[in-house]
Amino acid sequence: MAKEGFDKELQLLRLMFLTAGAYNRQQLAERLGISVHTLDKTVKKLREIQSTLYQHVTDSEKKGCYAQLRYNYFAVTDNFLMFLYHAKSLKESEVERLSRILEQLSQQPRSIKELLDAFLATPTGEVPDEKTLRQDLKYLEELAVIKKSGDTRPYVYHFDQELWNSLADDELLDLHDFIDVMANTQLPAVPGYLLRHKVKRCLDTRLEREDWAVFLYKYHFVSRILDEHQALLLATAIAEQRMVEFCYFTPKRRKFYDSQNTNPAFLRDSSGKPQNVYPLRVVFDHQYGRWYLLAQESEKRPLRKYRVEGITQLALGRQAAPDVFSRMQARVDERIQHSWLIDTGEPVTIRLKFFQPKGTPHSFIKERVEAQGQWGVITEETRESFLYEITVNSTLEITPWIRSFGSSCEVLEPLFLRRQFQKEWKELLAYYESV
Repeated sequence: MAKEGFDKELQLLRLMFLTAGAYNRQQLAERLGISVHTLDKTVKKLREIQSTLYQHVTDSEKKGCYAQLRYNYFAVTDNFLMFLYHAKSLKESEVERLSRILEQLSQQPRSIKELLDAFLATPTGEVPDEKTLRQDLKYLEELAVIKKSGDTRPYVYHFDQELWNSLADDELLDLHDFIDVMANTQLPAVPGYLLRHKVKRCLDTRLEREDWAVFLYKYHFVSRILDEHQALLLATAIAEQRMVEFCYFTPKRRKFYDSQNTNPAFLRDSSGKPQNVYPLRVVFDHQYGRWYLLAQESEKRPLRKYRVEGITQLALGRQAAPDVFSRMQARVDERIQHSWLIDTGEPVTIRLKFFQPKGTPHSFIKERVEAQGQWGVITEETRESFLYEITVNSTLEITPWIRSFGSSCEVLEPLFLRRQFQKEWKELLAYYESV
């Protein structure tokens, strides 16, 4: 995994998935804010990675830009996520240097001095300086690839394989099944998929049979899982009470990303808006598979809401004052206390009448309302129907949920929402009238 960001690859993969081949090269480049030449280079790099991940695919199938989404239906989420992380590019010098470090540590544990001596003793390859070597070791240690031992310098570095070596085959299978269930039934988790990928590789090397994988999953918002790595960085910033800096592209803009030109002679203003804010809460909308960020520029500035999919070039900023950060968080929590999702409008009480299904031993309507109705309560219940009441910040966000029940739900209050649904159903009825 590379140290560099990969905003361009992320935006391209998301756009490729959401459009499913509807755009040609020129249109894709315009939407991404890059040249067609840059688009072709990026697609070529992704194809090279694709060929390493999907060995069973024929050459003719590899020619399609979108084919990597269709090779294995049930594993597409896992493969798509791993595809994205493999797409993070490393410089050739970094690849060579990190590979040589791991090669040396695979032979025996070594200190930094011993690693430098080993590099000097090897006739081929560039010899890194001590500062670069320390940075590489710190990076590999953060990825949990290696581990250092000793309380004082010189530290000795070795492969971190203690967990895998200490587990028997049956224990490793149990660990895989647990991670597999949690990563696919809870919120989509990048660490869960990466950890499962590691456990799979260990099992593949240990077990000769191929029938140990017993579960199949399909996450319906494949493109949205690409935003999860951003959400993790934002959650880290919130935990550490630090500001974040990023370039934001609103959903209304035609462009999703602007290329970063390193030549000062050809610099141009980005169409994205640079932001420097305090991240206060990260919210996940399970209905549409979207991540949202609630943030403020300062304590006296208004609350801002961002779609995480429009955030690029995300980086951690300076530390915030703990008392100021806590006050802003408390104020945000108070404002979204009655939000169905992130709405901060005026509170309104909604009363709904749900009709019980006929001819079934149990009410799946009631079960769904109890599971998805958040803090709302059922106030009255009969054999034919029940009344449900909830106070939310405006009716905008809860309306799609109410609409999804169709004729099984009737809006009683407020009157303006009831009239809104009457108008919608009348329009719908007009579409189906006889010609």
